[in-house]
Amino acid sequence: MPGSKKIKVLQAIRQGQIGGGESHVLSLVGALDRDRYESLVLSFTDGPMITSLREMGIRSIVLPSLRAFDVSCWKKVKALMEEEQIDIVHAHGSRAASNLFLPARLARRPLMYTIHGWSFHEDQPFLQKQLRIWSEKMLTSGAKANISVSASNRETGVRYFRRFRSTVINNGIDLDRFNPDKAQPDVRRELGIPEHHIVVGYIARITHQKDPLTMIQAFAQVAEKVKDITLLVVGDGDMKEEMMDLAQSLHLTGRVLFQPFRQDVPAVLKAVDIYCLPSLWEGMPIGLLEAMAMRKAVVVTAADGSCEIVKDQQNGLIIPVKEPVKLAEALLKLHADVALRQQLQQDAAATVAGSYSVQQMAQQVAALYERILKTGN
Repeated sequence: MPGSKKIKVLQAIRQGQIGGGESHVLSLVGALDRDRYESLVLSFTDGPMITSLREMGIRSIVLPSLRAFDVSCWKKVKALMEEEQIDIVHAHGSRAASNLFLPARLARRPLMYTIHGWSFHEDQPFLQKQLRIWSEKMLTSGAKANISVSASNRETGVRYFRRFRSTVINNGIDLDRFNPDKAQPDVRRELGIPEHHIVVGYIARITHQKDPLTMIQAFAQVAEKVKDITLLVVGDGDMKEEMMDLAQSLHLTGRVLFQPFRQDVPAVLKAVDIYCLPSLWEGMPIGLLEAMAMRKAVVVTAADGSCEIVKDQQNGLIIPVKEPVKLAEALLKLHADVALRQQLQQDAAATVAGSYSVQQMAQQVAALYERILKTGN
């Protein structure tokens, strides 16, 4: 174990695409004290995150795997831990944890597990849900320390698992990068969005969790009532084609603009007036924190992690899950009520500045690293 030398941490994440967990890893390794910690990032797919790490001067390794509990990669993962003389293994998300759990134990390295939302949900088939509950119970009980990114995630763990313990460490945002007063390239001009339009931003991984079809159904109702509004969709995912087809079938061509994942998220958010996240569930949504830091009015569904950040009518609006009519009503309300929109924008930014900085997050994680190395638990 280290004395005065740097503590070497293997940070592992399921994929190199950019999503909430991947943004968290980028923020964490960037904010950790590099005089004290050396991060090596392991990903099981390539992608933009790997490029970003390279630009930051952080080493990364890709071991291709698309499966949880992938026995074929365990030997390589164990060898990596030993060859790199890793001191702490930090898995982000259940997929990464499943492929580090046994290798870390065999290599006698302490495993930390950050739960970025649980892998089991109410809308899953019974057997699938039970299998995931069983796997999460094994992973959390075998880790030296668990981190819940929201209090609601910890409460879920306590409800499902006996003796579950975790430390709540909220996700944090780089407030220098996501500074609403910084000059940014003009994304509105780039995309041809009229200056007088209100822009609704849906910036997310386009998957079932983020309920993209409800977003389109709601915006279709909005577009029938007001003309000076544009929906900007930024991201990729397995439901993007279905989302685009629905927009076309509802005659929203020109009213909804689709963009692939973009690295210039602050510039994209600068172009947005209202940020919308109609999720079915959430851990602690980083995209929401980024939007609030950029002084955007936000509309979210009553998903657990989102409701810990947003207080209805105070720093955003909360609507029920999977109700396009309610979502449309919220967007129309913010379109019409300029004073409310501006008040929510100011209070959103104040919320993130006060409680969700990346420096706070990194300090809390580092304290957990030190505790594990000192006490072993």
